[in-house]
Amino acid sequence: MRFNGRRALVTGAAGGIGAAIVRALRAEGAKVAVADRDVSGVEAEAHLPGDLLDPAYADALPEAARAALGGLDIVVNNAGVITRGRVTETTDADWTLSLGVNVEAPFRIARAAIPIMEEAGGGAIVNTASCWGLRPGPNHAVYCMTKAAIASLTQCMGMDHAHQGIRINAVCPNEVNTPMLRTGFAKRGFDPDTAVAELGKTVPLGRIAEPEDIADVVLFLASDAARYMCGALVEVNGGKAVA
Repeated sequence: MRFNGRRALVTGAAGGIGAAIVRALRAEGAKVAVADRDVSGVEAEAHLPGDLLDPAYADALPEAARAALGGLDIVVNNAGVITRGRVTETTDADWTLSLGVNVEAPFRIARAAIPIMEEAGGGAIVNTASCWGLRPGPNHAVYCMTKAAIASLTQCMGMDHAHQGIRINAVCPNEVNTPMLRTGFAKRGFDPDTAVAELGKTVPLGRIAEPEDIADVVLFLASDAARYMCGALVEVNGGKAVA
């Protein structure tokens, strides 16, 4: 029960990785506020539905979580979208969505959460970046750019706010077996089960990640076991480089 008495906010809580994070936190004693466009199917202590593209909603989330849970010790900026294609294939709508969800929302949430955590004596923020933000791959120009941005922001915030007792780190997954990944395969005409299996053959460990593989690392970064980690970008990729 590493998180007994801790209060956490998790964005993207209805997705594959987000749901796994919420389950794991609650299983270890945390009270959790969940944020997503629809959180009706997520078991949690507080439900804070909304659109992260709305600046007012993102700005208000940490205080809403604090009010609902009686405090705020952990923030997991997990929500994300994947825009595929080269720059020349990217629409203005793709750009706005990707920047808004992957970069602006975590920025706004962290900016609002840091003073709350400082007043309480400290806390932990974990952002979801990507291996593709550290070493960009082909045909995902805007996605890679946004994940590079959140990785850099994590490093900067990790240095800037460590003295306040706030540890800010990021997990950097490669491919994960989530509904979002499977939907992407289906949209491109592939059978998701076959595609996931074939993709797993490219990973040295023999499979792509499951959401729980990422959630376990997020919980580590949020826990006291990672007490000396600030501004770290932790790759969770099964040994597979971006290609």
